[in-house]
Amino acid sequence: MAKPTIDDLRTQVRGSVIASDDSGYDEARKVYNAMIDRRPMVVVQPMNAGDVMAAVNFARESGVDLSVRGGGHSVPGFGTNDGGVVIDLSPMREVKVDPDGLTAKVGGGATWADYHKATYEFGLASTGGLVSTTGVGGLTLNGGIGHLARGIGLAIDNLLSADVVTADGQLLTASDKENDDLFWAIRGGGGNFGAVTSFEFRLHPIKDIYAFVPFIELDRAADVFRFYREFIVDAPEQLGLFPAFQIAPPLPFIPEDRVGDTFIALVACWAGPLEEAERALQPVRDVAPAVAELATPMPYPALASAFDDLLPPGLQQYWKANFSKELTDKGIEAHLEYGPKVPTVNATMHLYSINGAVSRVAPDATAFAYRDSTFASVIAGAWPDPADNEKNIKWVRDYAAATAAESEEGGYVGFMAEDDQGRIKANYKGNYERLVQIKRKYDPDNLFHQNQNIKP
Repeated sequence: MAKPTIDDLRTQVRGSVIASDDSGYDEARKVYNAMIDRRPMVVVQPMNAGDVMAAVNFARESGVDLSVRGGGHSVPGFGTNDGGVVIDLSPMREVKVDPDGLTAKVGGGATWADYHKATYEFGLASTGGLVSTTGVGGLTLNGGIGHLARGIGLAIDNLLSADVVTADGQLLTASDKENDDLFWAIRGGGGNFGAVTSFEFRLHPIKDIYAFVPFIELDRAADVFRFYREFIVDAPEQLGLFPAFQIAPPLPFIPEDRVGDTFIALVACWAGPLEEAERALQPVRDVAPAVAELATPMPYPALASAFDDLLPPGLQQYWKANFSKELTDKGIEAHLEYGPKVPTVNATMHLYSINGAVSRVAPDATAFAYRDSTFASVIAGAWPDPADNEKNIKWVRDYAAATAAESEEGGYVGFMAEDDQGRIKANYKGNYERLVQIKRKYDPDNLFHQNQNIKP
């Protein structure tokens, strides 16, 4: 049979179908990481799940690569390809909140900014990312680490159901009650199992939080790490907390003569009663004197978007990640060697705490396997000038290698680089073989392979 044409696809799709000779093509193919410059055959911007089904069928029948893009933030560039089909879900951004049922239904192309804006109006929230322009879909499918994780779990721990277009073009609902194997797999298994057109989340009564972000001199970084590893084990679970190496940006609370200097910062989010914030945060405040600090109640969406300006679209980006159960003395030494060399104001190292509610879920209850880890590091290289690519990629790789010896074998798939495919089995630990079996059921020909790929 003859392969379908782009004109055939246009007759089946209500949304936009943008080919290489159409106006708007260069904008449609653009992704967040400026290091990625690819030319797909066609970009489909669907209006509904039916459009997504048509695009999946077209890619399968054409025998070309298929990429699914939510927010477009995939650092390895999995949201695009050369010569294939890109499903750009960005038109599907509706968020419907049920305040009585404490749930939200979210379109597959929504960003966390869309989500937080809608849920905040009702004084509700669930765990989202730390950059609000990130897509809900990509972050959730990889697990979903965020400020609220210690208290209410990962994004996937609050996922109730999802609508998934599978490789055969079917639209399936995945939940504990329907297609439960698929539901298990998409909670941490990335985009390997289909294109998710909508998510349903459980919501929690969280509205305003208390943010505390002290910038501390580098010569106290060892004290900060030693405090953090001990304190976070038994810290109140309403407290999200992580250290970061950060070049000071020009913010109102930072002295003008210290802008551009490198610090060890702590980022704290207190999501408990505001009147208890000062007492809960006092141990953090006592670690070391702050050169500058942000300390104030604020809407949760304000903190959840606080890093947006540091990571705008159009930067060169390269990231690495590791999980760790403990923050050892040797691990601290590695952080102290490489963290202060953070090359730009856009780059950073965050060492997230993922204990508390995250660790109370069994390792085999979802595809996300590292429930017994305490920390998840991300070494996020980001910079504006392509001329700096080689040296800045080297900084990321050297930093990751130095901390790897004191870490688990696997890392968080959402923070992995394109050259990390060799770690895929380690990233899923004991869950990998089950993921392979589910992949064989729903995508035996590996149509959805533009990801940290689980091969059937």
